[in-house]
Amino acid sequence: MNLDLTQLVAIAAALGWASGLRLYAVVFITGMAGWLGWVDLPGDLHLLANPIVLGASGLMLFIEFFVDKIPGLDSVWDAIHTFVRIPAGAALAGAVFGGDQASWVTAAALMGGTLAATSHAAKLTTRASANTSPEPFSNIALSLLGDGAVPFILWLSWAHPVVSLVVLAVVVVVSLVVVWVLWRFIARLMRRMRGGYVAAIE
Repeated sequence: MNLDLTQLVAIAAALGWASGLRLYAVVFITGMAGWLGWVDLPGDLHLLANPIVLGASGLMLFIEFFVDKIPGLDSVWDAIHTFVRIPAGAALAGAVFGGDQASWVTAAALMGGTLAATSHAAKLTTRASANTSPEPFSNIALSLLGDGAVPFILWLSWAHPVVSLVVLAVVVVVSLVVVWVLWRFIARLMRRMRGGYVAAIE
């Protein structure tokens, strides 16, 4: 299966963006698809089909699936993974082009890291806002939405690369708006809580 430049860029973009939401799902699904022979993994992505990598990513995917649905704990998990998802998204996007095309690897890594940072920031602020509500259902619904979005965008990048790039462009714009709006909401909430605490001790 020979992938053209548009397909490679679409796959790299999808891997980067999806890593910001569910890194372990990205690694496991991509590796499993390669291991089963459903897709021919380009560049250095064939390493994801290694049984050891599949086992490790599968275990972490299992843990993350449940942790991500527990209010409060999900935000702690997301905060810790700020230092994991973004560089991993960059590495996965760069791996699409292998080690022989340095300029494309660098460009893909920059794109992947940026997309991972965007989706991670949107997820972090959205889930933090949802955690201000006492009911757990919105949190679980958002988590399930992320569970479905990752395999969908990965499939789209392989099956319809141009469509996936358009979808990702729209999603990135929406994510930036969501981050801006929710960050202002969280900042306002923190100021209100701080004001209430000061009033209480006085």
